[in-house]
Amino acid sequence: MARTVRFHEVGGPEVMRLDDLETGEPGPGEVRIRVEAIGINRAEALFRSDRYIEPVRHLPARLGAEAAGVIEAVGPEVTGFEEGQAVSVLPGFFSQNDYGVYGERAIVPAAALLHRPDGVDAVSGAAVWMPYLTAYGALVEVGGMRAGDVVALNAASSGVGLAAIHTANRVGATPIAITRTGDKKDRLLKEGAAEVIVSDEEDVAARLLALTGGKGVEYVFDAVAGPGVTDLARAVAPDGTLFLYGGLSGQPTPYPGFALGMPALNVRTYTVLEITKDPRRLRRAEAFVASGLRSGVFRPVVDRLFPLEEIVQAHQHMESDARFGKIVVTVAH
Repeated sequence: MARTVRFHEVGGPEVMRLDDLETGEPGPGEVRIRVEAIGINRAEALFRSDRYIEPVRHLPARLGAEAAGVIEAVGPEVTGFEEGQAVSVLPGFFSQNDYGVYGERAIVPAAALLHRPDGVDAVSGAAVWMPYLTAYGALVEVGGMRAGDVVALNAASSGVGLAAIHTANRVGATPIAITRTGDKKDRLLKEGAAEVIVSDEEDVAARLLALTGGKGVEYVFDAVAGPGVTDLARAVAPDGTLFLYGGLSGQPTPYPGFALGMPALNVRTYTVLEITKDPRRLRRAEAFVASGLRSGVFRPVVDRLFPLEEIVQAHQHMESDARFGKIVVTVAH
């Protein structure tokens, strides 16, 4: 029996509970892992409350798509993995309706696994992939960000926002962090932000235009969406791109092009699935992130650790917006 997080009704963090379940044996193309650490993501909170891009198909339901652990059993038709190997479970390879990693043990598709490099512990292995695959995928792989470009990062203190700061610096671009309050400003500067804009105190678009000499930024990377996209779009350079990769505002998001007089503006949504579902893009992304980890340029910024028994508190902390970086849940055996 393994303690496994499930929710029997949709709702807030309090609907999650630890159930004792038989994990079973992996089927064709699957492996069973002993979970050591779990990366917590907004997608799980949205799925738990049935507000995700994919609806909950059945209850009780499991949660989680990012973890680190050790392989316990390998199913038929699996090659390249064996018992005892340390691995990371990459997000974006399976539906939470089919698999989940919130628990002491989990069965997952072998296609979602990556060998954990030497020197990368379980917490780092559970915290690094979603942020960096998301940031690299949008800005470099899809957007083509290059040296000399300027990128404005909304919700910059999130795990993805911090990974985007590191990614921009690595390719020679200039990251400008946007945060709601000033209490995170110094930490964002220490993480490599060239400038920090406090949205509760400043006119974001005016400041972005001033910092770029009126030209505007080549990219906006926005996890908030909602009515604020029109103001952000004012500061996008001609032919620049406004990426929307989340909807933290919970409000309707207008198309800003018409309100701004139909400028040469690219607006697109983005999810990490654009990388994980394309083998060529994924191979490049894995190489980019792994080389950054080896050189020390990339590292996960972990906000807090919670034990599995405090999964409800971990989600409450995530939804409080008080975090700086990634929340990780540890699993004791």
